[in-house]
Amino acid sequence: MDVDWNAELVDQLEWHWQHQLRPRLDGLTDDEYFWQPVPGSWTLSRRGQSSAPTSIGAGEFTLDYASPPHDRAPVTTIAWRLAHLVDVFGPPTAPHFDGSLAGHRAVAYPGTAEAALRQLDDGHDAWIRDVRHLGAAGLAQPQGAISPPEYADAPIAKLILHVHREVIHHGAEISLLRDLYLWKGSRGHL
Repeated sequence: MDVDWNAELVDQLEWHWQHQLRPRLDGLTDDEYFWQPVPGSWTLSRRGQSSAPTSIGAGEFTLDYASPPHDRAPVTTIAWRLAHLVDVFGPPTAPHFDGSLAGHRAVAYPGTAEAALRQLDDGHDAWIRDVRHLGAAGLAQPQGAISPPEYADAPIAKLILHVHREVIHHGAEISLLRDLYLWKGSRGHL
């Protein structure tokens, strides 16, 4: 039996997106978006107000960051996780697999949950469009300039699997943060 690997990769993310992650994001409030589960959580901060070693972003809000990364990963807010997923998907206005996205790009991160979800949806939609456009043959093409040099010879399929793993992983973290926010300050049980 022939397997359409492009269709399988699209289905993997689309099923997760439509049935697990995206429904869990409905109703996200600004308070949840910026809620810090522990003091000093990495988040989005107004430009010039971050306490992180580095801040990246093109707009009023910047993403807390460190390079090289800390020995222990910092706890993050939903705002930070959503911004990271936007970065993972890449910009919705440029083709993902033609090399034009090589290098760091500046993103204008939104200061509201509603705007962040729109930005995330746009990134997801563009990603899926471009993965579909690759077809089966495109999955085997080398990553080349779209990835760090150590992955230049790896197939684009490897990059797609990595992005999907990131979306599933960080989406689960966002879902847990929403659960913790809902129960914060409560001592009751279900």
